[in-house]
Order: sequence, then structure tokens, then C-alpha cells
Amino acid sequence: MAQQTIEGEYFFSRQEMVAGFRFSSDGKFEFFYSYGAVDRNATGTFSVEGNMVKLKSDKSPGNDFVVTDQSKRPGGYHLKFEHPNQLLVENILCIFIKNGNQQKEYSDSKGEVFVKMHDCDTIYVQQSLYPDILTLIKDEKNTNNRFTLSLNPSLEQVSFKGIDLKIEDENTLTCLPNYFMGMEGIEFTSKK
Repeated sequence: MAQQTIEGEYFFSRQEMVAGFRFSSDGKFEFFYSYGAVDRNATGTFSVEGNMVKLKSDKSPGNDFVVTDQSKRPGGYHLKFEHPNQLLVENILCIFIKNGNQQKEYSDSKGEVFVKMHDCDTIYVQQSLYPDILTLIKDEKNTNNRFTLSLNPSLEQVSFKGIDLKIEDENTLTCLPNYFMGMEGIEFTSKK
């Protein structure tokens, strides 16, 4: 079976959303995504394995947040998110895990979350407007319960970790619903 080639531009649109890929012959890709007021992008490399396109973005997954301060104090867990754009610190998903059980909370309009848990094994966070792979901010070894976090500039980029494209035919690439495009029927088409 001959190796399939996908070089060229592919586009997907639905209602207010538009997205596209440009695949070059040197194994690199560019990606753009626009949905309402949210614009995202990515660059990286790709490989074709059978009828699957494997993407490797330049963005490192799971690094959308940086812990700028942490401490241990009496009481539950407190997270404070900081960014010049106040809209980006609202509605950040925070997942607190203890013994395999999850408690999900969202940051308030001030970018803060407080939970009354006594112990927590791990904490993950994800920005709601720019979702990507969850960022681990506390593991089992970390005993702190107060965290101040800033948002990385890479937030607007997509890591594509765990997202592959399927080659349906010479003009069509599809992918399953994922962490930033959650709808069914994602189909990128080319005008070759």
C-alpha cells in the first residue's frame, strides 16, 4: 500500500466556528481555530501512519499554568489565578482528587477557588475558554494547600496531545470529539 500524502490546506466550519490545517511536504503543520471571541493556533510536525495523521505540536501539553506561590495553612484548599485579562481567570476548572474521587469546582469572578477538603492527593486545572490537557499543580508529595497561579502565554495554542486525524479519502480528514472541539462530525476538507 502506497504511503498517503496529505499536503495542502483543510478546513472545517460550523456556525460561528472555523478551523483549518496547512500540511507541508517537509512534515510540518500549521493550525488555526476561531470560535466567537476565542482564537487558537498551533504549529508542529506530523506523520502519516496507515490512514492516521499523528500530530506533534510545538506546545508542551499540561503547562498552561505556572505556580508562582504556594504555602500550607490551616483550613481547606485555596487557589488564586492571576492574569491581566480578568475574563481569563473566571470559570477555570479545578479538579481536586482524593483516593480516586473527584471534586470539580470553578474559579469565581475574582479568579479564586476554595474547597473545604482536609486532604487532597492531586489538583489539576484547565482554562475553560482555552481548554487543553489538564495542568497538574499539586501531586501526592506536595503538602501545600494554598496556590497562586499565573496563565502561560502558550494558553492560546493547542497541544493536540491525544488527538489524531483519520484520512477518509484524498480530500477529507476527520477526528473524534476532543477537549477543545467537543462536537460530533468534525470533518476537515480540502479543495484539491
